[in-house]
Amino acid sequence: MHDPSRPSTAWLRKGTELGCIQFGTKRQSIDYSLNVEYQAISFIDMKTSQLHMKCHGFTLIELLVSIAIIGVLLALLLPALASSRELTQKLVCLSNTRQTAIGWQFYANENDGLSVPGQPGRFADAQDNIYQLGNGRHYRPRWYAVIGAAAGFDAYSNPSERREDEHSLAVDGSEVFLCPKADSWSSSRNFGYGYNYQFLGNTRFTSIDGGVDRFMNFPVRASSIDSSRTVMSADSLGSAAGKPESLRTPNRPDGSRDPARFAEGGHGYALDPPRISEGSDICDPRSRGTLEDRSAPHTRHGGKANVQFVDGHAKSMTLEELGYSIGDQNEVLAGSKHGNNRFFTGKSNDELPPSTSGR
Repeated sequence: MHDPSRPSTAWLRKGTELGCIQFGTKRQSIDYSLNVEYQAISFIDMKTSQLHMKCHGFTLIELLVSIAIIGVLLALLLPALASSRELTQKLVCLSNTRQTAIGWQFYANENDGLSVPGQPGRFADAQDNIYQLGNGRHYRPRWYAVIGAAAGFDAYSNPSERREDEHSLAVDGSEVFLCPKADSWSSSRNFGYGYNYQFLGNTRFTSIDGGVDRFMNFPVRASSIDSSRTVMSADSLGSAAGKPESLRTPNRPDGSRDPARFAEGGHGYALDPPRISEGSDICDPRSRGTLEDRSAPHTRHGGKANVQFVDGHAKSMTLEELGYSIGDQNEVLAGSKHGNNRFFTGKSNDELPPSTSGR
């Protein structure tokens, strides 16, 4: 029997179809809400399904366009990143050289105003070739090790008294002595930084056959040097500097001597001034008289070399700004008619370095 207080099923269906919300009872209201909810969820599922269908994968053209855009972005970013890295290396190198200049001044203050020698001459008595550094004794220490000992940042973690280690021992102490652009040039001989030894203190002997006669140019008083206009050290190309750029070979990190002197950084610890003559000393003492075996700064920082002056200031300079003459094949020219030594003599004038003959 039909209860007049409840709508008929037909009305419920009709009410639902028409969107009617006034059914008069709680049960009918709930049924209607559930039905509306179901329809809303169905609508959302349908739209989501359509969206998934539309976003399914890339077309070939879209993929190629995306790759092209990424390539353009990389082309824009990579040079900027490389330039930033170059600048960082340059600044670290300049900071390193400034610290070595401070060490140079410490040495002069502690040694009666004497300038740092490039490297002690070789004496006949082996014991006369052993010197005390900050953290041990070493065989014929070069200028950077002497500076490090004076300033408190050692060049070697373990100095050696052995003659066999003179050229090969790695400069593995303070990072101050390594240029970040050439940090593998770390052997004692084929070193990345060169010293203005010919004018600041050349303690080699005039004779290279083992005779002990006189020093090439020592002692040199720090007080006699025009410190703000005198190069102390610079990035060094070594004995490869006088060779055509295309013929130069990689650095020899084991400290061995290149018989042809084409290896970059060969005898790099010794920096020759722009103007030398056949009577001058040369970075490789066994090459005296062979001017193309000369050394010069290395323009490894964007076409410039980082140069340290005696007074402690440092800057980047081209070879021409330093007074060097350059040939058609980027070789550094040598001879009394090439170059100007005004930034090397210590007197702000242009003169040849002392001669091996003493004249």
